[in-house]
Amino acid sequence: MTDPTTVPDIQVSVREVFGLDSDLRVPAFRTPDAHVPETDPAYRFQHDVTLALLAGFAHNRRVLVQGLHGTGKSTHIEQVAARLNWPCLRVNLDGHVGRLDLIGRDAVVLQDGQQVTAFQPGILPWALQRPMALVFDEYDAGRPDVMFVIQRVLEQGGRLTLLDQNTVLTPHPAFRLFATANTVGQGNLNGLYHGVQRLNHAQIDRWNIVAALDYLHPAEEAAIVLARVPALGDDAGRRLVAQMVALAGLTRKGFAAGDVSTLMSPRTVITWAENLQIFGDVAVAFRLSYANKCDEAERPVVAEYFQRCLDRELEPTASP
Repeated sequence: MTDPTTVPDIQVSVREVFGLDSDLRVPAFRTPDAHVPETDPAYRFQHDVTLALLAGFAHNRRVLVQGLHGTGKSTHIEQVAARLNWPCLRVNLDGHVGRLDLIGRDAVVLQDGQQVTAFQPGILPWALQRPMALVFDEYDAGRPDVMFVIQRVLEQGGRLTLLDQNTVLTPHPAFRLFATANTVGQGNLNGLYHGVQRLNHAQIDRWNIVAALDYLHPAEEAAIVLARVPALGDDAGRRLVAQMVALAGLTRKGFAAGDVSTLMSPRTVITWAENLQIFGDVAVAFRLSYANKCDEAERPVVAEYFQRCLDRELEPTASP
């Protein structure tokens, strides 16, 4: 359990811990607790987004990370927190998360063997009073009534008023707030993200830093795939991974041009490589990881991408 009295007790070098060309030093915790994410030694940090997140941790700035699906927005925040030993908690703002889930509610509890009604705080007051990096995932999918609860806390040092308790909560000095989103509150303009909302611009304006996380350079993306699937680390495997990443790049260009409606994220490429280890056939793994997600009319285009990158035909799925 995270100790509410704990504060960062060391300073770490950004150059040494994150491998970035920077002389910055940021506060961190000497020892981790149960809420600190596990460190992924294979993770590769994007320079600008990492600096934005470090500014959030060091200077208590509210940071919103925007990007297409599969770019690793939430993971990026978690891995920064992991290297700082900073407790981190992710909350997915799906359509079922309501105001009472965030603020709290009265509930029947047992005290001294008697049933009594007591206030049970929600996740927001709980995290606000602790050294905790609270991450709102799918921020642009949150319900409007939920978003207005968050609005006051977005201000630096913003206090949270619990009306039912006549209480005003002051944030812990080590409380930090982050969020991830696909659209930055513009709604589902390209048809990719059903369920997202158009966000209040007054709320968007309260985020101190908005960082855009795009897909990695092909060489960096290939390195991540190889780190996830070490079995492809020989020369032949490296060539194959480079071809897989090149195919993913074609799907992204095709999506931008309107040729395909489903693109391959880095997550999809990793899944393809993992499925290759299971099925032993790159074409079968490709169909099961990506091609079968595409519209029937787009599959000839996808097959052409496959042929261009891997120099072999993508045979259609066998009929029963």
